[in-house]
Amino acid sequence: MKFKVQRSALFNKLQALNRVLNSKNSLAILDCYLFEIKNGVMNITASDSESSLISSVELIECESDARFCIKAKVIQDTLREIADQPVQFDINLETMEIRGDYMNGYFQIVGEQADEYPAPPAMASDAYAFSIPQVTLLSGISSSVFALAEDDVRPVMTGIYFDFQSDCLVFVGTDGRKLVRKKQFNVKSEEQVGFIMPKKPANILKGLLTKDEAPCELAFDQKLARVVTNDFTLTFRPIEGRYPNYNSVIPANNPYTATIDRQSFISALKRVMVQCDQASALVKLQLTQGQLTLSGQDINYSKRGEETVLCQYADSDIRIGFKANLLLDILNSLECTEVVLKLADPGRAGLIMPAEQKPEEEVLLLLMPMMLSDY
Repeated sequence: MKFKVQRSALFNKLQALNRVLNSKNSLAILDCYLFEIKNGVMNITASDSESSLISSVELIECESDARFCIKAKVIQDTLREIADQPVQFDINLETMEIRGDYMNGYFQIVGEQADEYPAPPAMASDAYAFSIPQVTLLSGISSSVFALAEDDVRPVMTGIYFDFQSDCLVFVGTDGRKLVRKKQFNVKSEEQVGFIMPKKPANILKGLLTKDEAPCELAFDQKLARVVTNDFTLTFRPIEGRYPNYNSVIPANNPYTATIDRQSFISALKRVMVQCDQASALVKLQLTQGQLTLSGQDINYSKRGEETVLCQYADSDIRIGFKANLLLDILNSLECTEVVLKLADPGRAGLIMPAEQKPEEEVLLLLMPMMLSDY
């Protein structure tokens, strides 16, 4: 059978789908893309057995329907060096010999039968389903994914918790030292339900979702979750387990409040952290009337740095220590002009949030302190 497709349209889809593939797979067929042609449209699937991503490409010409597989590296390397133009594929579905003709030449590769490619799992008929603006989902994922744990000691902390409540959708990410809680008030649920999205599908969605109000459907049951847009369908297995009570670790009353210009805070922190001990990355924050002083030192190399930033603060003097790189991650995750820093004492978690919250959301970030030996 033969079909013709624009090279750029196909190659761009393959690049997006490649985010799903693993370098090593338990099934050899998962090194391939699955191509399914039906009614002039070609659906392409990439899977790693835990997640699968499907997208489609409009064909210029097509003789008939077909299903076949091609190794991902082979087809991507082949198309990468071809200039943008229509490419005609001629496939022998029995021998799986594939020839591609373009303006100044052709290529020949070998495909594989599609019979061994695993069928997509079915979602339960009573699955929960929500329509969410893509920008809302993108914002929640982008705000939370940096806070996830890197190790698998507590698997639930390696994913983003989606907590659907009667008045909002809450995105939560934590590794035990830092925590992000983002409430989106434009998504509501009749009952409180939730699931945990692993980091890999979260990062895939971060690269695919658009910053507009175009809707996407998010559906999930106990064993499967799916995000569907006009451009792609991502299916993945949620992380099993009970997510910890994230609200219980958020201090109810941190009386010392300072409002600080975020960019000034970031710039000063970057300069001071160069002088901090590389092992502990401890940076000391001291709030006094109208100013924030950041300091760090490395006794082993006789290094020390200190910088002062003007801020709005009128309470008693207070000092606290944080891990500099974690504090920087939190500040970089925000998009506001000014941040509010709320503290209680050197041993309790500090809260950071935008000085002005958007009407449709509420963002709160928590960072556990480090012990100050000279406090």
